[in-house]
Amino acid sequence: MPLMPKRVKHRKMQKGKMKGLSKGGNEINFGEYGVQALERAWISNIHIEASRVALTRFIKRKGKVWIRIFPDKPITKKPAEVRMGKGKGAVEGWVCRVGPGKILFEIEGVPEVLAQEAMRLAASKLPIKTRFVSRREI
Repeated sequence: MPLMPKRVKHRKMQKGKMKGLSKGGNEINFGEYGVQALERAWISNIHIEASRVALTRFIKRKGKVWIRIFPDKPITKKPAEVRMGKGKGAVEGWVCRVGPGKILFEIEGVPEVLAQEAMRLAASKLPIKTRFVSRREI
């Protein structure tokens, strides 16, 4: 079951702008270590799930993992070779808007070396540059 909202007020959404830094969620609140975004992008539910799987497999389900982002923005697409007009396309997937500074994942209950490698594997599944951060750094 992919990450997506249970219900939404509006089925389709405008693209919008992604300027500025992350408004909230730029501090480690739950775990000991985290992955912080350095770029802005749309991160899809597929990216998030792939990162989560890589992370939990590497730490062999020890410790606790928090996913700090949720895909709440619908992305629409019109079929290939369709003429212009006739309305907006059908919802194709869900994305999360991420700005620089946003904490994406947090982890605790594992040694720092293990957490660093697990976060590196998770970050490699994401379409943006990230950095490893710890609670005592921030």
